[in-house]
Amino acid sequence: MAGSNLELVALTKRFGTTTAVDAIDLKVAANTYCCLLGPSGCGKTSTLRLVAGHETATSGDIILGHNNVTDIPPARRGTAMMFQSYALFPHLTVIDNVAFSLKMSGVVKAERRAKALAMLRLVDMAAYTGRLPAQLSGGQQQRVALARALITDPQILLLDEPLSALDPFLRIKVRAELKRLQKELGISFIHVTHSQDEAMALADLIVVMNAGRIEQAGSPREVFNAPRTAFVAQFIGAHNVIATNRGPIAVRADRLKVQPAGRTPGRLSATVRNIEYCGLHLQITLIAPDATEIVAIVSETDFDLAPLNPGQAATVDWSDRDVHALS
Repeated sequence: MAGSNLELVALTKRFGTTTAVDAIDLKVAANTYCCLLGPSGCGKTSTLRLVAGHETATSGDIILGHNNVTDIPPARRGTAMMFQSYALFPHLTVIDNVAFSLKMSGVVKAERRAKALAMLRLVDMAAYTGRLPAQLSGGQQQRVALARALITDPQILLLDEPLSALDPFLRIKVRAELKRLQKELGISFIHVTHSQDEAMALADLIVVMNAGRIEQAGSPREVFNAPRTAFVAQFIGAHNVIATNRGPIAVRADRLKVQPAGRTPGRLSATVRNIEYCGLHLQITLIAPDATEIVAIVSETDFDLAPLNPGQAATVDWSDRDVHALS
């Protein structure tokens, strides 16, 4: 397999009067793990389907390598898509599911089964070639779907919420396998998710989308430590957006200092609404006088030095070096 650069140029998709994707520009270098991140309805799945060719662009261009593939049928684009539902054929064995696209292309049986077996070895499913999908666990079905997508030698693999059906333990295990496969194959993966943790763990490039537009694109550390907008700061998690006379600022939840009122002065007065014990830390939710919700992450040791209770008045403070101005 050989990867290619992907470029979206003013890409737009409208469904009647609704704009799902609003003139977005994006460059994804070859051999990049890219996560499209955002809430439901933000345009991330529509963008993925446009790249795959399963939706027709209203305007704009999709450039894969040196080719404009905007109007090329899905099977000739050099992309492969792994669907959220896996979409395995229930009546076909594992090896026949993986080999199906080669069969449709006229590849002889011995050749297509040999290549299917190689793909199954890649995803550690070679021992299950004769089973039907119903005889597999969810994680095993996902691996078969992944092998079926990869057998076409795509330049880019497109994944639509591939981990959403897995339990938390298996999700962590499979995402490590996805990252390993992406690097081993040397192609780009474009992965749609609404999970911030998933995007942070996997991506070289995170693209945060909102209302059909790209709010910010960058490495996980760039997006987390330097959110450009209030939306990114709040959606990416672990940030508080606080109004000041100089404009809105973002302060990470783990950089806030919370004390009982009257103990030490702070920049903000607030009332404790809720306290959650999370093992390594406690999460304290407070309400400011202007009704802004503030979340602070406090170590167990620090909390024990200055314990709080719901309903108690508190002060919130932070350092100037932890303030990030928002546009």
